[in-house]
Order: sequence, then structure tokens, then C-alpha cells
Amino acid sequence: MKSSVLLFLLATFSFSVAKEPTKTPITEKNKTTFLRIKKEGNTPVALQLANVRYVPENGIPSDLRVDLISAVHVADKSYYDNLNKLFKTYDVVLYELVAPEGTRVGDKAASEGKGLLSMIQTGMKEMLGLTFQLDEVDYSPKNFVHADISPDDFMKSMDEKGESFFSMFLRMWLVGMQQQATNPDAMNDMDLLFAYFSDNREKQMKIVAAQQFMSMDVVMDAMEGDKGSTIVSARNLKALKVLRREMEKGNKTFAIFYGAAHMPEMEKVLMEEFKLKKAQVNWIDAWDLR
Repeated sequence: MKSSVLLFLLATFSFSVAKEPTKTPITEKNKTTFLRIKKEGNTPVALQLANVRYVPENGIPSDLRVDLISAVHVADKSYYDNLNKLFKTYDVVLYELVAPEGTRVGDKAASEGKGLLSMIQTGMKEMLGLTFQLDEVDYSPKNFVHADISPDDFMKSMDEKGESFFSMFLRMWLVGMQQQATNPDAMNDMDLLFAYFSDNREKQMKIVAAQQFMSMDVVMDAMEGDKGSTIVSARNLKALKVLRREMEKGNKTFAIFYGAAHMPEMEKVLMEEFKLKKAQVNWIDAWDLR
């Protein structure tokens, strides 16, 4: 359904006063959750994103760490302010942007072909009273490294996988319809309608959108299929290829700043191929839902 499409874009493309991160040690067997709604009783108070740290299985080198910094592409300004401070602590920050190799946010190449996506994200930003990632994150520091595929490679991958934007949206729509039919807690158009005409529209729309994010795993499974998708898998492959290149240069501390929908697969590769293990999870408030 339409809402699933919009929220999928916010979780994959980019491209409240946030409280101190809550550090939670986790074990190898736990499946990492990268998004959650924090509640006080039954009342939603925040949409939170996970920053997850990975370190070498054998402890060597002891100073190597890779942090998956989950993102949604519209959020409270304070969320991005905190990220700007955090990013200064890494040797390398790998960021997503479907653009020619080495493109920086703000370059002309970064804006080409972004009209529709920009319009969707701007509309969501204004409706939810949030700010836009590309407006708030400072991509200028030298430790920021472009780690995404080019538009040409994006289209080539789609051709090779037999994908199209129409088939992608159709699959997402069908999953949304199936969720409505089988899951009584799934968001539907009436939820959106009631939120839109609420006395506190901004708050209610954010709560509805946050709840929809919680079902994104189902959408992602449908999108990826058996061979993986261009929109997630192909871009993840490029990001992790750049990570290995930057490791070979001798850098030790890394942040991979990508949409939250990319993170489960990235985690799997980090653990299986890079031989890293999870060390901790920091939960960060992205949307104030109070």
C-alpha cells in the first residue's frame, strides 16, 4: 500500500531531544533489532534507532571496531545534531548516496534524478514536523567516504536481476495488502485518516508511521527474495567492499551510516565474512512521539 512504499523509502534511501544512549550488551545468538518504539506503559514515547558495534571475534586487532549507524531519512533535528558529534569520533564514516563514485552531498551530481524522491521526503518531513537528513548531517569532513553504487550501476543491477521500479512497488503493495488481511495490528488507510484529522495531527501521524516501521521486516523479505535486490543487497555489497578497502589502508574505527532496512544483511556479512562479533547496542531517540 502507499504508506508502505513511503516508509520503505525513508528506511532505505538517502539517503525530541535525544537522550543519552542506553548501552545493552548482547550475545551472538540474539537477533539484532535496529528499530523499536519505546513505550511508557502502553504509550509510545519515541521511535528509536540502534547503533550496533562489532569487534573482531578473536580480539585482534583490539582497536578495530565497526558501528552500524541506523538511519531514517527524516527525524528530529536533535537526532542529526547528535550524529554530527558522533561522526567526529571515527576514522571513516561510510555513507549512502546513489550517485557517481566519490560524490559528496551538495555536489550537482548528488541532486540529479532526485526530484520525485526529494518531493516525497519533503512532504513527509513537513507532515510529521521533522527535519531532512541531507539538510542536517554535515557530510563535509574528510573522514566521510562515499560507499554506494552509481545510477548506472543501479540500473544495470536491476536489469540483471529482472527488476523494475513498477515490480518493486507492486510487490510492496501486495505485501501491504496481505498484512492488512492477516495482521489485525497492521496499519490501514483508516488509521491514517483518523491521524490526519486528529486534533494533534503531527503527533498522531508520527505514531502511525512509527508503528508501520515495525512491520518493515516483512516488506524487506518480500523485496529481497532469494537473490537479493538492487535497492538493498547490491548497495550493501558496495558499502562493504569500500569498508574492506578502507580497512586495508590501516583505518581502525568505522561507522556505516545507512538506512535501517539495510542493517540486518550488513550485520550478517560483518559476522560471517569479516569475522566480527556484536559488542553492544546503543538506542537513540530519532522521533519524539510524546
